[in-house]
Amino acid sequence: MFDEVNDICATGTVAERIEEHPKLKNNPEVAVALFKEGYNCSQAVLATYCCELGMDMETALRLTSSFGGGIGRLREVCGAASSMFMVAGLKHGYIDPKDRELKQKHYELVQKLAQRFKEKNGSIICRELLGLNNHQDQPKPEERTEAYYKKRPCVEIVRSAAEIIDEVMGI
Repeated sequence: MFDEVNDICATGTVAERIEEHPKLKNNPEVAVALFKEGYNCSQAVLATYCCELGMDMETALRLTSSFGGGIGRLREVCGAASSMFMVAGLKHGYIDPKDRELKQKHYELVQKLAQRFKEKNGSIICRELLGLNNHQDQPKPEERTEAYYKKRPCVEIVRSAAEIIDEVMGI
């Protein structure tokens, strides 16, 4: 999926790319496919939207590489949720620190995204989503096996983050 998304993002307009590659119309499925390839939850979500955001795939993957596992497996804010907020910032963020009105509108958007995520998933905190008691895991990532996917809700969480982005931001 990486090569396919990366190649498509490198040429043409977004509309042309989507027209030529209909499976990219379904952002939640692209995010899930990237996650199942082994990208962390944050990478899978932001990389799904890199074309629309004018960001190359490598930059999207590097930027989000620290956010998997609730920020480096610290089990804090979910990486998929973090990428929702990154998409919001890249699409509708403010750059003038004195523009209090735009800053407020942006924070309203972030809070709306967080609320929808909580409604769908119960929390934005990784350890709570995974039912873990520990606040920090070992830095070594788990092998992606069938057992991993059965015990973790991450596939559905990644899907829901993309659904929320599409719904709330109309991407």
